[in-house]
Amino acid sequence: MSNDRYVSPLSERYASKEMQYIFSPDKKFRTWRKLWIALAETEKELGLGITDEQIEELKRHADDINYDVAKEREKVVRHDVMSHVYAYGVQCPKAKGIIHLGATSCYVGDNTDIILMSDALKLVRKKLINVIAELAGFAEAQKSQPTLAFTHFQPAQPTTVGKRATLWIQEFEMDLGDLDYVLGSLKLLGSKGTTGTQASFLELFDGDQEKIDRIDSMIAGKMGFQACYPVSGQTYSRKVDTRVLNVLAGIAASAHKFSNDIRLLQHLKEIEEPFEKTQIGSSAMAYKRNPMRSERIASLSRYVMIDALNPAVTSASQWFERTLDDSANKRLSVPEGFLAVDGILDLCLNVVDGLVVYPKVIEKRLMSELPFMATENIMMDAVKAGGDRQELHERIRELSMEAGRNVKEKGLDNNLLELIAEDPAFNLSLDDLNKTMDPAKYVGRAKEQVEAYLKNVISPLLEENKELLGMTAKISV
Repeated sequence: MSNDRYVSPLSERYASKEMQYIFSPDKKFRTWRKLWIALAETEKELGLGITDEQIEELKRHADDINYDVAKEREKVVRHDVMSHVYAYGVQCPKAKGIIHLGATSCYVGDNTDIILMSDALKLVRKKLINVIAELAGFAEAQKSQPTLAFTHFQPAQPTTVGKRATLWIQEFEMDLGDLDYVLGSLKLLGSKGTTGTQASFLELFDGDQEKIDRIDSMIAGKMGFQACYPVSGQTYSRKVDTRVLNVLAGIAASAHKFSNDIRLLQHLKEIEEPFEKTQIGSSAMAYKRNPMRSERIASLSRYVMIDALNPAVTSASQWFERTLDDSANKRLSVPEGFLAVDGILDLCLNVVDGLVVYPKVIEKRLMSELPFMATENIMMDAVKAGGDRQELHERIRELSMEAGRNVKEKGLDNNLLELIAEDPAFNLSLDDLNKTMDPAKYVGRAKEQVEAYLKNVISPLLEENKELLGMTAKISV
């Protein structure tokens, strides 16, 4: 590693080697050669004078790219595609004359971009499914653990730890649906020429419309795609990049919400992300256990959500059949969006796999607030014992305010139950009141909702994708 120039932290610190390879020069240029082979095979099959010998020569050198020749040629011609056409021709003298026949630079450039995004989405999909699986296991294990719920980050009616986890799962599940739709809709550009009219192929095939109609579908099939976009300018519509990056931004938003909740729960000392024995939380405060991984998820997620604006603006500002102000932006925004999401999902896997739950802390906080939430049940019991509902409601309101002042102004424990027991209007003993303090009575159908959601929605999803399960994530820092 060189220390005298900028190196992207996405590659050095966050993204996996697998994702980095998808957007590497080697992957790109190997894909170019596969596309040139597919074009030559298609043209031969449609009747052009291309020989089997030429195609076999192209295939023999599909992977042993002579990068040194291409680099030297690019210094002369200042054109990356033509430099690689030249380098390929040096290795394949018999096929030299038919490489890139009838195509424009976007034939290799744009088709490769679609292929790389498709491969990257498949890797994101695999990791996303594993995050869902890990969270599902956590939700199942914690489905019955009562916990204080919050609205506006103020104490609210209890839920369970597992039910809260299903809220995280559902957002990732929605992202998976969006990903599958976009991935399933991706098409190649095909080979449509400089302005998308296929004029060069009219010349090559002497105006044979039937043969020209077959070119794109044949190339798509050879490259593993169902179809090509039916119309284009010189490039595929940059709207495609917008749709892809919006999927990544959705995943980032879900991960950000999850990581924020973990950070808040760690502050409350109810749940902690994994913390290694030798990990340092603070250079000054040795006792600290900062939620660094969750913070990193949030940090990278914000980058991805903002990054999604790039292809949207690029798509909106393309002129007619194409302009080149997309190129530099695409080189940055698309790969870096994928590299960042890759790192985010690895961090999510790592955090969920090592989450630590502290039931005693959870119970203590819940019990400190439960008397307020139990007042409806207490009031009903008092009515059964002969009290007046309206009078009791007013007395509970007054006593709740008094108990609240004791907690907030005097720093005392919540003594609402004691206050109610001392009030003859309720005709209930402290023992009677304590019997109402079982947290499980106040979580509604949280447990049942977890069970139903995992059984009816998540289990079938995981069963359909069981061959992708079992991932573990390694993080660099």
